[in-house]
Amino acid sequence: MTAPTSSRGDAGTAPARATATALPAVTATFWIIKVITTGAGETASDTLGHHLAPPVAVAIAGALLVVALAAQLTVRRYVPWVYWSAVTMVSVFGTMAADALHVGLGMPYVTSTVLFAVGLGVVLGAWWLREGTLAIHSVTSRRRECFYWATVLATFALGTAVGDLTATVLDWGYLASGAVFLVAISVPAAAHRWLGLGAVPAFWIAYVLTRPLGASFADWGAAARAAGGLDIGAGTVTAVLLALIVVLVARLTLADRREALDRRG
Repeated sequence: MTAPTSSRGDAGTAPARATATALPAVTATFWIIKVITTGAGETASDTLGHHLAPPVAVAIAGALLVVALAAQLTVRRYVPWVYWSAVTMVSVFGTMAADALHVGLGMPYVTSTVLFAVGLGVVLGAWWLREGTLAIHSVTSRRRECFYWATVLATFALGTAVGDLTATVLDWGYLASGAVFLVAISVPAAAHRWLGLGAVPAFWIAYVLTRPLGASFADWGAAARAAGGLDIGAGTVTAVLLALIVVLVARLTLADRREALDRRG
């Protein structure tokens, strides 16, 4: 799926830039890697949860998230491996945050879905009131980037809850859920192109839907056959998805370097 984009991302009027944006252009590759990171985050969280005590797993994921975000916030331009490392760790930690409410506190998925939806609305509202835009190509200051990453974390938590809701509470199963979200993620782009939906809301709606889309198919691959899965195992699925991310990010890095050399030449 390709999203409506401007020169650097989704549409919107950007103010004069204090710094170059450290976020990527929104292209087909962006969406492909984004979906893969959501699947990797889902199964990586499950793998850590199976091999470590939950508090230890959360502490490790939280520490790695802090390191990844700190690295991202220090760069002054888009660096593929830094950005996608941060997204991957947000995926892992966001999954754990959503699961902790259900498993640890016994909160129903319907309740957690509503809670995370409200939380996402609060973050987006605060971002809009403070900056006047939610377009990612306008993220040219550290404050805006902090709003961006808070929003990303909220979308992962919400998407996790929605995916669990459809797969378990609604009893659609992982494969059917994945198929539904695959169709659903095309709706914002279609609505933007033919029905006049703004590029910014189209982007964020699609962004939320990448989480249950990737996680549903990853869970389908990892789950036992008795649960409707392929019984590949969470660890194996995680390894395969991380390898795909590495390959795609390496290609982006090489392309970025070639572009930099062309500009110098």
